[in-house]
Amino acid sequence: MREFGYQRAQDVSDAVALLDADTDARFLAGGTNLVDLMKTGVERPGRLVDIRSLPLDRVESTPDGGLRVGATVTNGDLAAHPEVRRRYPVLAQAVLAGASGQLRTMATLGGNLLQRTRCAYFTDTTLPCNKRRPGSGCPAVRGEHHNHAVLGASDHCVAVHPSDLAVALAALDAVVHYETADGPGDLPLGRFYLPVDDTPHRETALPAGALVTGVTLPPAPVAARSRYRKVRERASYAFAIGSIAAALDVRDGVVRDVRLAYGAVASRPWRARAAERALTGAPADAASFAAAADAELATARPLPHNGYKVTLMRNLTVAVLTELAEEAAR
Repeated sequence: MREFGYQRAQDVSDAVALLDADTDARFLAGGTNLVDLMKTGVERPGRLVDIRSLPLDRVESTPDGGLRVGATVTNGDLAAHPEVRRRYPVLAQAVLAGASGQLRTMATLGGNLLQRTRCAYFTDTTLPCNKRRPGSGCPAVRGEHHNHAVLGASDHCVAVHPSDLAVALAALDAVVHYETADGPGDLPLGRFYLPVDDTPHRETALPAGALVTGVTLPPAPVAARSRYRKVRERASYAFAIGSIAAALDVRDGVVRDVRLAYGAVASRPWRARAAERALTGAPADAASFAAAADAELATARPLPHNGYKVTLMRNLTVAVLTELAEEAAR
């Protein structure tokens, strides 16, 4: 493990200035992903800037009826917050589906958004990986890829984003706030993560040296009836092989509003816009749900050993939306 310096930031401006002065530095909050990557040699920062004590650990209501969540709010506190559970149950469910209780106590909102892929070729520094070493190749395309991308991938990278929380935030139209040496900024989650294209090493649209300070959840009445469903290879403490965040508003048997996002199928949380368009105004029944899933998955390009994900996501879409529609009819 490379030797590194450590410094605790006094406030947000101090944190940003420290990173602006040292491009070899990284922000440290919970460390549940960064420290692991440092141990394997994937990340080799010269300095860690500790932001855990910054006043970014609050969940607050916004004037328009949404919520603002600070970047250092832990996953455990986020899932337990009464307003999150009441207004955005899909978010609480997504957080509780990830990791273990011990990790959720340490992991933070900002770190969760910025976590790196768990692709074995990325985490093994003896192997080529375009995400870790641009231009070296993507051995997963012809190698082990049973849990890799079927949507939005390219020949340069087929890894998937591991976050559960980010999938729910994608469905909720969350906005990410950040601070740089030039001042504050924000990015809708739909533009926060970059497409793979031929630059898989560029994962987000954050400016260099930016500190994520929080996320805003806009008011979303549809989210009151919402669900996160995760399929994994074992019952607990495992990354998804497919997941869905869904919210549904049904009136008189017709879909009035719907939000859908998929996880573990692309390099970023995948907002299912085609499925949403197909469903809006359609009957709230299994046939409509299946047709919407087919519309979304029409662009899927599975590899030889992960085609099962297309069927999995179709079935998952139908099952979860059917459950929500049945709840609405009671």
